[in-house]
Formats: sequence, C-alpha cells, structure tokens
Amino acid sequence: MKRKTIQQALTLKAVRTMKNHPIAEEVYKAVSAEHPNISRGTIYRNLNKLSENGDIHGIEVPGGADRFDHCCDKHYHVRCLQCGRVFDVDMDYIPDLEKAIRDTRGF
Repeated sequence: MKRKTIQQALTLKAVRTMKNHPIAEEVYKAVSAEHPNISRGTIYRNLNKLSENGDIHGIEVPGGADRFDHCCDKHYHVRCLQCGRVFDVDMDYIPDLEKAIRDTRGF
C-alpha cells in the first residue's frame, strides 16, 4: 500500500481546486502561497506520482508544458492557439478515435 503524504494531498487539492488544466508551475505557486516552505521539486514529483496513480490526469502538450487535469474520466482536450490554455471538449469519448481518422492529406 502506497502512503499518501501531506505534500501529495496539498498538490491534489490544488489541481482539483484550480480546475483549469494547470501546468506544474501554476500548481507550485498555488500551494506555495499557503505553504511557502514547500519546494518546487516536491510539487513536480507529486504531480507525476498522482498522475501515475490515476488521481489526476497528465496531459502532454506538444510544444508546451505538460498540464494536469482533475477529471480522470476519458475525454478530449483542445488547446487555444492564441493563449495556449487547454479546455475539455464536450462530447462523448470514442475509443480508438485516432485509429479511425483517415490521413488522406499527409498530416
């Protein structure tokens, strides 16, 4: 059984409270505002652990920093090309959608 630390609980609470697909630095700033002795490395490690454990969802963003989602059910995301923010897509999840998309134009 893996033990949950106070630092993990603080990190998880921040991601769940923010609900905006934050990057690790944003989570660090939120947690350190109330707990100034917590280190950046601790937050980064705990984000990765929480993601590996399925408590949060890590989102890889090509050309940008990874983001973290409090919602762990399968769903899609889009990224704004202007501001870089990531948003949930309001549609049903389709298993293997990527495999069903035909690439007829070389993308």
